[in-house]
Amino acid sequence: MDVTDVFISGVGLHLPPALPVAEVARRGLADERTIRRSRMRSVCVGEESGPEMAVRAAREALGSAGAGREDIGLVLHASTYYQGHDLWAPASYVQREAVGGSCPAMDVGQLSNGGMAAMELAVAALLSGRAPHSVLITTGDRFAPPGFDRWETDPGTVCGDGGTAAVLSTAGGFARLRSLVTVSDPTLESMGRGDDPFGTAPLGVRSPVSVAGHRARLVEQIGMGELIDRLQIGQRNAFERALADADVKADGIAWFVLPHLGRPKMDFQFFGALDIDPDRSTWSWGSGVGHLGAGDPFGGLAHLVRTGALAPGQFCALVSAGGGFAWSVAVLEIVGVPTAGAPSSSAPATRKSSASS
Repeated sequence: MDVTDVFISGVGLHLPPALPVAEVARRGLADERTIRRSRMRSVCVGEESGPEMAVRAAREALGSAGAGREDIGLVLHASTYYQGHDLWAPASYVQREAVGGSCPAMDVGQLSNGGMAAMELAVAALLSGRAPHSVLITTGDRFAPPGFDRWETDPGTVCGDGGTAAVLSTAGGFARLRSLVTVSDPTLESMGRGDDPFGTAPLGVRSPVSVAGHRARLVEQIGMGELIDRLQIGQRNAFERALADADVKADGIAWFVLPHLGRPKMDFQFFGALDIDPDRSTWSWGSGVGHLGAGDPFGGLAHLVRTGALAPGQFCALVSAGGGFAWSVAVLEIVGVPTAGAPSSSAPATRKSSASS
């Protein structure tokens, strides 16, 4: 078997209400310049933990896939930030609440590329032929203070809360996996560490988390030009290899599911560097949601399914990147009419009442 024997049979998405940027400014959660520069319209802000939102998304994905516990041979849960408890296994919670059974359940790191890292593991498990025909992948994050400032922790990236899910299967689905490529460059690992000492407890060295200071330290060491080159080369290598493996040209891709970053980062990393038309991407939707940590690829795919944007014969690319540094790209061929499961909430409504930042 090869990757083309793997399908996506269901996707799910749970988003809390969105906080408009006008309200963000009114509350002083971010300054006007930062808000304008990001070109975000709103950001999803929730009160549930990441694993709780992941469970909601998982139930939708399983429903749309028509999959039960006997079909799932592995549960993978990816996350970026604190999951709500210490010395705890969130993947086991997701398994218990969403599907049950006794298959392995495992947590996946890799920060913003965690969802796609889980996809790499899921495909390997499915192609081994040792498990039932489907794997459940979930992601979930809540970026809450005091440890995280969703506007300033990683300048240029506005983080939103939410849960996503996907069911991968060798028994068929609406999207056939045509390629999956991950490229890694660990020389950029210190962008998430800087020269801070190793701590003895979470947030023991600094709080809130700050990526900006670590990035500045890396620039001092290797130079801005070298950093930019490495970031763009890694993403381009993954992108071009995935297209070549899928035997499709970039202009043959109907939809690009991209990370939900602020517009300057989108221009730098995707629209300009990969020559992607924003109108063929999920940017207009993502700019109202925020960066879902590990969940942008499956969240964007679920959005396309819900809105009826995908049709048989189309190609769709999931493009992702995360600290470490790693870049992943998957090319999907839409081979059936996607079935949307019953969402646990509608598309993000505007939040008018008080909400945490």
